[in-house]
Amino acid sequence: MPDKRRQEITRILNESGDDAVDELLPLVYAELRTIARRKMQSEKPGQTLQATALVHEAFLRLLGDSADFENRRHFFAAAAEAMRRILIEQARRKARLRHGGEQRRTATPLEQLGNEDNHGADVLDLDAALSRLEQIDEAMSDVVKLRYFAGLTVDETAAALDISARSVNRQWTAARAWLSSELGQHRDDNG
Repeated sequence: MPDKRRQEITRILNESGDDAVDELLPLVYAELRTIARRKMQSEKPGQTLQATALVHEAFLRLLGDSADFENRRHFFAAAAEAMRRILIEQARRKARLRHGGEQRRTATPLEQLGNEDNHGADVLDLDAALSRLEQIDEAMSDVVKLRYFAGLTVDETAAALDISARSVNRQWTAARAWLSSELGQHRDDNG
């Protein structure tokens, strides 16, 4: 993204009001849609939520939170978190009894976490493990959220978190190992 466009997004984020929102959506829509599309590719087959709906819902939540975004990076991190929460809520809705909620899904190993052909670990188990990881190492948790839930590349994650790509790779590798262990433990405990 060109620097001029980044500066424009930051300027609009610092403003408030309906005019700022009207200016912001066209500038960030394509990037939000790309993030949502990447995330939807890693979801299980049969997902009823579409990337466009995910973008719209996330954008509405961001506006509804009346959040004050410091900059573009802060905005996109919040958008990734909003998308994550939307997908978690949808997974919980599907897990209700009328949707066969008594049946347990088997989580896939996280060796494929972040690969486009992965259809995802059980989102609820992953969310619980990610919450535990956040308590231990928030930076690692942020990398997982951006890589897995927002579908960002290593370089995009590094730019979003303002750290080196090497640090992202290190944290991503460690987080995947930790989460695999946690999810394996969870499967063993729940049969």
